[in-house]
Amino acid sequence: MGDILDVTADGGRSGIIVSAISRKANLSHYAVLDKCEKLVEAGLVESVKNDRNRVFLITEKGLQFFQEFKRFQGLVESMNLRY
Repeated sequence: MGDILDVTADGGRSGIIVSAISRKANLSHYAVLDKCEKLVEAGLVESVKNDRNRVFLITEKGLQFFQEFKRFQGLVESMNLRY
């Protein structure tokens, strides 16, 4: 989920399509779709249909969550804990 949030954040205002998320997050197309749906339900990602594709955009709530997640991840790594 963290990788998907990272990739969608990089997609900016124009969003990012599933195949690009799949490639950058190193996940299967179907895994990305499943996880993106869960992120949409949580309000962290938004799904928008443009001319030809469905794109995903990170929401403000998603950005805040991702920043906290990275802080937590850094804390865990600094303590040499496995998660």
